[in-house]
Amino acid sequence: METPFAFDSMLVFAWISFFLLAGIYLRARVALIQRFLFPSCLVGGFAGLVAMQTGLVAVDISSLEEFGYHLFNISFISVGLTRNEEAGAPSRPHGGMKGPLWMALVQGLTFPMQAVVGGLFVLLLGALGMELFITFGFLAPLGFNEGPGQALSIGKAWEAVGFANGATIGLTFAAIGYFFSFFVGVPLVNYGLRKGWAGPEQKKLTRDCITGVFSSNVECESAGRLTIHSGNAETLAFQAALIGVVYGVTYIIIKTAGSLLPQDAATILWGFFFFVGLGVALGLKKTMGMAGLGHLTDPGIQRRITGWSVDLLIVATVMAIQLTVVWEYILPIGAISLTIGCLTTFLVIWFGRRVPGFPLERMAAIFGTVTGTVSCGLLLLRIADPEFRTPVAYEIAVMNAFALPFVGGGTVLINAPLWWGWSVGLTILVLIGVMGISFILLKALGLVGQKNF
Repeated sequence: METPFAFDSMLVFAWISFFLLAGIYLRARVALIQRFLFPSCLVGGFAGLVAMQTGLVAVDISSLEEFGYHLFNISFISVGLTRNEEAGAPSRPHGGMKGPLWMALVQGLTFPMQAVVGGLFVLLLGALGMELFITFGFLAPLGFNEGPGQALSIGKAWEAVGFANGATIGLTFAAIGYFFSFFVGVPLVNYGLRKGWAGPEQKKLTRDCITGVFSSNVECESAGRLTIHSGNAETLAFQAALIGVVYGVTYIIIKTAGSLLPQDAATILWGFFFFVGLGVALGLKKTMGMAGLGHLTDPGIQRRITGWSVDLLIVATVMAIQLTVVWEYILPIGAISLTIGCLTTFLVIWFGRRVPGFPLERMAAIFGTVTGTVSCGLLLLRIADPEFRTPVAYEIAVMNAFALPFVGGGTVLINAPLWWGWSVGLTILVLIGVMGISFILLKALGLVGQKNF
């Protein structure tokens, strides 16, 4: 029977939602998942991947990638619309800016390092007769350091200029990064706790945190507050409408800018939709503040929108991984990922042992971030600091502003072979220079001291 309307996109949404709920159920029931604190979106994504690969569920891969791309853009726009402080919140945490600067510079060190490793493997394997696309290895830092959204966005844009299966390869790097984040990160933080590396008075995780579901008798924090009278419009609709307007403006900007560029550059520009959208959102937030309307953008609800989009994004992108493509490139993917994972772990531990103050907490936060996402960093931090008594949870948010020049600049640099015709070797040399700048700043700002343990 033919339906009067197209249901394809809504059925994809239904499957993503189903596997997110499946992930929540498995997290609440399976001890192994609880032990490593795997988030439900990741569990649900892998459950969906298994169902897809075994033929139990048939969902169009391109539709999943489209959902992931748009959800990734929404998450960045929502971050841009989120006000920095809630009413009554302190303007600065105790501990100053050393923590955020340290984490930002460590991210500024690991991102180019991961790109350098990926690029070197492309050159090495090419010398051995395995020809890979010129930016193959540069997908690794996007997957590890930035997460599946960025890996999908840039990988898909590179497909349009000749990189076959770039999106799937990028998503695979992101999935492997998650495994490092939890299978290495959780034991590392627990080892640090046993050795007494954490601050005083640390408590064990609550049962609700382990299962991922609140008990019926627990008083939960508010998800946000109303800023629009219910007799006029729904506050959630207003917050979502702001995102919709920013999305439309960003589309016009990208489309207009693309019409002025060569075709290849214009195609890759769509991979930076999230970045332009973030800038437009920040501009709208600033404009509303100057007009006396800043109070209408509720940070609580915008954070819920960010979290909602990221959860569904991860389910969709993990489901979209094509195992046949992964198997075809298992050697370069495996070699690059293992080398990057080990070097990243070494660097984070080395600098974490020398950070001035809260060594385990800051180490946990940045390790999760540079192998997964900021959310992974917060999950690992919660093991070392369950009640967020230290300022590190705040620092990891502030860190993003300091890290933007390094991570944003690094994202531009890995496009240099396609935009400016740079060789992989030249790009690697420039990235090594960025690593050097990050290290010099860490030393010059006094963020590398004596061993804490």
